[in-house]
Order: sequence, then structure tokens, then C-alpha cells
Amino acid sequence: MTDTMSAARRLVLVTGPSGAGRSSAIRVLEDLGYEAIDNMPLRLIRALLDNPIPDKPVALGIDPRNRDFSVTAIMDALGQIAAVPNLMPELLYLDCSTDVLLNRFSETRRRHPLAEADRVEAGIQRELELLAPLRARADVLIDTSQLNVHQLRAEVEHWYSPGDHSQLAVSIQSFSYKRGLPRSVDMVFDCRFLKNPFWEPGLRASTGQDVAVRDYIWTDPRAAAFEQKLRDMLLWQLPAYLDEGKSHLSVAFGCTGGQHRSVAMAETLAATLAEAGWQVSIRHRELDRRKREEASA
Repeated sequence: MTDTMSAARRLVLVTGPSGAGRSSAIRVLEDLGYEAIDNMPLRLIRALLDNPIPDKPVALGIDPRNRDFSVTAIMDALGQIAAVPNLMPELLYLDCSTDVLLNRFSETRRRHPLAEADRVEAGIQRELELLAPLRARADVLIDTSQLNVHQLRAEVEHWYSPGDHSQLAVSIQSFSYKRGLPRSVDMVFDCRFLKNPFWEPGLRASTGQDVAVRDYIWTDPRAAAFEQKLRDMLLWQLPAYLDEGKSHLSVAFGCTGGQHRSVAMAETLAATLAEAGWQVSIRHRELDRRKREEASA
């Protein structure tokens, strides 16, 4: 990472479909010390750049409902920001699945801004299609489908807390293939070939966070070899990503149920990277889901 990049102040454009949590993310960024402006008209970004650069990072919420909203205009804005010395533009995209968005609008009885009459689902689909190029361009993508407001805050804080941005932030998570691949990951590793604790009655109710489960998985000689190869690869790769200017890397481990093998491998590799000095966060998608279900039962 160059000295110029390290010293640059962040200017984050925050967007995503209505109901995905854009306004909540903006409030978190404001709490983190960002100069936050929500519903920023795109035509005013040029005027903002023509003024002295703020002494603190800036977050701009871009609402698809604005009259001057367009994907092209946002792409142009990112280019304009990149041309300003000591400013580092980033696009934060708050994503969410269609069924969850539909449920959120149903619960709040809000009208979708792009829906005609009561056709909320049609409005959601229209907005997702409109935003698809921005989702593909995003520097950071946070899927809020399974996040409550506290978990969303933790995710935003993980990516945008003040500090040394010459460091690479590594996010590690586990998941179940039954419930689909995570949306916003850079690398996915399949753990389903390893010995499965689910078939041991005494371990079925436990998770990969338990020592007994990990010990059982590691009776499979392939587990230690798999761990070693991943460790060597990641410790070799991460400095290269850092040299290329990448600031975020997300790695996911999957197994059948997302309770045992993927959790154990994610925990093990997260500990290895943290011990090596990397900034690591960890999330277990299915374990979090189970906790929410148990709490609401």
C-alpha cells in the first residue's frame, strides 16, 4: 500500500434497494465519525468536491428515489472522486433478498417507491434490476437479509471503523449449502468431504465451536492436511492482496448443515490468521439463525 493511499480520506457512497438498511448504515457511519449526508442529490457531488476536503471521512447516502438518480451518474461520481487527491472513493452496497424485502414492506405497510398501486413485489424487482450494475461494482457488499439492526451495525463497524486502512480486513464465515451460497464472499471452500459429526448422536446437538466436535473432525486425516494447505495459501496470498490495494477480503466455509465442519474450519483458520497479525472477524450464518429462532420460540 502506498503512502498516498494510506493517508487518503474515505468518501463512501452508500446505496442499495429500499428496505435493505441504507439509512441505518448511514447512521452507523455518522456514529463512527463520518460526515454523513443521506439522500444526496448526485448533481451536488461536484459542488462538494469543489470545496475544501473535510478533515474526516465522508459518507453519502444515494437514494434510488432521487430524481437525478442513475447508475451512469454514480459511476461518473466515483470517477470524479477518484480524481481528487487524497480522497479514496468506495461504494457500499446494502443488499437484501426479494422475499425479505417483501416481508419488511408488508410488516411496515410502507409503499414501495417504485411500485404502482399495491404491486410491491414488482417495485422491488424493478429496483433490483436498476441497481444490478452497482451491486456488481460494489467495493463492499453487505447482505442484510439475515441481519438485525445490531448485526448490521457490527458489519458496518467492521468495514469502516476508523483506523489504519493500510491493513487488510478479513471476514470469515461458515454456512450451509442447503440454504445457499453467501452472496458477498471472495473465496468459498467446501468442507463436505470431511468426516461428519452429525452422524454421531453425542455430537449432533453440538457445533464446530466445541472442542469435542473439532477433535472428532480431526480424526479424519484429511482435515489436518486441508487446514495446512489453506493456512499456507492464505498466509501467502494475503500480503499480495494488500500490495494490490485490496482492503477487504471475505472467505466462507460451507458444509451440509453449517453447524459442524464449516464452523470448525472457519474458527481454526480465523484463529490462525489472527495469530499471524491479520485483522479478522468471524460469523456463523446458520448458528446465528438458530439463535434467533430459539430466542423467538
